[in-house]
Amino acid sequence: MKRALVSVSDKTDLVEFVKGLVDCGYEIISTGGTKKTLEEAGLNPIGISDVTGFPEIMDGRVKTLHPKVHGALLCVRDNPEHVKQLQELGIEYIDLVCVNLYPFKETVQKKGVTHEEIIENIDIGGPSMLRSASKNYKSITVVCDPKDYDKVLKEIQENGDTCPVTREFLAAKVFRHTARYDAMIADYLTKKTGEEFPESLTITFDKVQDLRYGENPHQKAAFYKGMNPQYSLANATQLHGKELSYNNIQDGNAAIEILKDFEGQCAAVGLKHMNPCGVGIGENIEAAWDKAYEADPVSIFGGIVALNDTVEKGLAEKLSKIFLEIIIAPDFTPEALEILTRKKNIRLMKLDTTLSVNTALKYTNVNDGLLVQEMDMHQIKEEDLRCVTNRKPTPEEIKQLLFGWKVVKHVKSNAIVLVKDDMTIGVGAGQMNRVGSAKIAIEEAGEKAKGSVMASDAFFPMPDTVEEAIKAGVTAIIQPGGSIRDQDSIDVCNEHGIAMVYTGIRHFKH
Repeated sequence: MKRALVSVSDKTDLVEFVKGLVDCGYEIISTGGTKKTLEEAGLNPIGISDVTGFPEIMDGRVKTLHPKVHGALLCVRDNPEHVKQLQELGIEYIDLVCVNLYPFKETVQKKGVTHEEIIENIDIGGPSMLRSASKNYKSITVVCDPKDYDKVLKEIQENGDTCPVTREFLAAKVFRHTARYDAMIADYLTKKTGEEFPESLTITFDKVQDLRYGENPHQKAAFYKGMNPQYSLANATQLHGKELSYNNIQDGNAAIEILKDFEGQCAAVGLKHMNPCGVGIGENIEAAWDKAYEADPVSIFGGIVALNDTVEKGLAEKLSKIFLEIIIAPDFTPEALEILTRKKNIRLMKLDTTLSVNTALKYTNVNDGLLVQEMDMHQIKEEDLRCVTNRKPTPEEIKQLLFGWKVVKHVKSNAIVLVKDDMTIGVGAGQMNRVGSAKIAIEEAGEKAKGSVMASDAFFPMPDTVEEAIKAGVTAIIQPGGSIRDQDSIDVCNEHGIAMVYTGIRHFKH
């Protein structure tokens, strides 16, 4: 008679699976709460203590860590010496292991959880059994995911056992499962000790979905979420439209990142190809959208819109008049949904964009490597600004400069943003020289540039950008400062009565 060892925390579909094994002639060994669940279902599993001849001790901390368990799992069955030792010691084979682990992730995320409770939910025996059985997958079937129960049971029912390809597939899944589990524990303890950049880094992500393709149709892709995806599209609820694409997710993420810097203000972001094409703030979300749209009504076509307040009927009517890929908002009224869902393909994503939850680290992959850095969460206040010109900015100019500074931080470097009346009017992104970005922003602004302010993500290496700003009618500039030729730009500003302030902070975005 074949034997299965069953010990699970997640008891989804467990009883049906075990009943199927019993019907196929399996003897069931079980532990603790799993054994009780099976007994209540009318099954009669053997207790683990009856196999090991040793009681479960230390509140169940030690029950399966025994040679009669691991010897049964690790014995190489075509090795005569292994088989002989097993027989001499009276150890019987275990042919199937069904184990999943203590809910460590769920425990960590519980409100008010104590450190002691978290530590108690570090599983030791479970991973050990899974690893032992998986190492010996040529002889043993190991199941850690209830989603695999049907496949395993069907093969046993049809063939008397699982096929070698299935056992290998399941073993690989187990090692991913235990690696993920250990990564979560390592992450928790590493953060608790305050180690920001440890000597080795193991991070884990769970698949959200396969994507139709990547950046381009010839590239395969999938979307994974991290361990705490609160302020993330991975945590959004899609209310309408076709599934998100790789580029949609990239753009959506960039849009909600911008909203983070407008906490406490009604803000609207229009975004295209990872750069904002229009950002506006207003007394309500509809007014904010009006400004974001007016900023660049051409580029927003086919773009992403992110909002940090509920979409109501009036705003929905405006949004429905243009072609948009995605609208992200904390909520949509029923009237707004009725209007927007008339468009078959538009994606409507419900996400609390007002959350003040920030990701601690940013990961960027390079060939055979990973760059890790803190997220750029730096905020500038009026008192942080240092005026370096003879003319000081007016209170209104300061307001617009701070607004522009929030936006330019999210524009690909080299970045220049022109702002006026609580809205962007020109965005120059990603040029190989700063004056090139300035010219793009000024050209986009057109006549609106007169009386606007300029924000630059990094210092001016020469006065040419300031000269372009003056010709366009810009009245005030915000930039980090720090060039060896700073004085050249200051002199040009003083000559033309332009106010310029330094932040002392650079916002490169590559």
